[in-house]
Amino acid sequence: RDRLFPLKECAISIALAVGLITGAPTLGWSSYANAATQALPDLSVLISGPPIKDPGALLRYALPVDNKAIREVQKPLEDITDSLKIAGVKALDSVERNVRQASRAFKQGKSLIVSGLAESKKDHGIELLGKLEAGMDELQQIVEDRKRDAVASKQKELLNYVGGVEEDMVDGFPYEVPEEYQNMPLLKGRATVDMKVKVKDNPSLDECVFRIVLDGYNAPVTAGNFVDLVERHFYDGMEIQRADGFVVQTGDPEGPAEGFIDPSTGKTRTIPLEIMAMGEKAPFYGATLEELGLYKAQTKLPFNAFGTMAMARDEFDDNTASSQVFWLLKESELTPSNANILDGRYSVFGYVTENEDFLADVKVGDVIESIQVVSGLDNLANPSYKIAG
Repeated sequence: RDRLFPLKECAISIALAVGLITGAPTLGWSSYANAATQALPDLSVLISGPPIKDPGALLRYALPVDNKAIREVQKPLEDITDSLKIAGVKALDSVERNVRQASRAFKQGKSLIVSGLAESKKDHGIELLGKLEAGMDELQQIVEDRKRDAVASKQKELLNYVGGVEEDMVDGFPYEVPEEYQNMPLLKGRATVDMKVKVKDNPSLDECVFRIVLDGYNAPVTAGNFVDLVERHFYDGMEIQRADGFVVQTGDPEGPAEGFIDPSTGKTRTIPLEIMAMGEKAPFYGATLEELGLYKAQTKLPFNAFGTMAMARDEFDDNTASSQVFWLLKESELTPSNANILDGRYSVFGYVTENEDFLADVKVGDVIESIQVVSGLDNLANPSYKIAG
């Protein structure tokens, strides 16, 4: 049950030593060294260009969409984030190039974008495209007026439209979950939850609401399990149980059990390790990418963002996740984006998209007052909480 491991000096050994596990004993140094030796050769092959660290961008690129035209509009709008890193108004020259590139791609590809919309969502998608086109004109005017401070909020608005259009391209759920998991709670799409945390012993922060987007397209079993527990109010009133600068973790209920006890069976409900790799149509289940021999594979939901959300599990059994979840605190030497030894070993199923920076202020003993689903509950199939009444 003790999951608060002491940190080591070596970056690799720390990342391994704080293995996000439930109930497993602390490993000896020889085990760390062994695992580190095996992991080191694989790190370099995971680095391919600048990593995407923004949670919204990660979620947009993770959508099961293959429409080059909308991606060509999205890319320069995402690049505005890097342009704004340039000091002063000089950033606006770079932003202007980004906007012109996006506008040009929009005009050239609009018909292909419209043709890629799912028929049942076409009207909504076209409405968003109209807002996107008008918004890019507004952003161009902001740049011409040299209003640097107004760029980021308008960029966020435009990317929200882009993400909405891309979601409107998804027609139904894109694959079949393996038969052995089909009766579990499954999130067949996305859902958004608000987690309200009461912060103790912090005069500058009394409580905080973290908005989290859960991605059932890439982790339907994992995200579905979590939403089902949220609807059971499983986490309401639960304390934060780990906050060590590396992760924030909770979900271990009081009593001897280390996970959710299903009242219908009297046993701990567990879910399999679930990893969606880039280029795959469906997730892998029950094995890490390393165990599958996929050393060069990258995950659709990587541990790149501050507030990446994933399931904790027993280190030596891939299929022991139940209710314990963690949020990774980034950026650090221990978890370099696109070279992260956690990727492919733990089931990522969402990102904190609002107030994520405040995760660093959360401490052990702070209380989760509530977690509420604010959208996407209709995407939950096989909800066991309804059966339980």
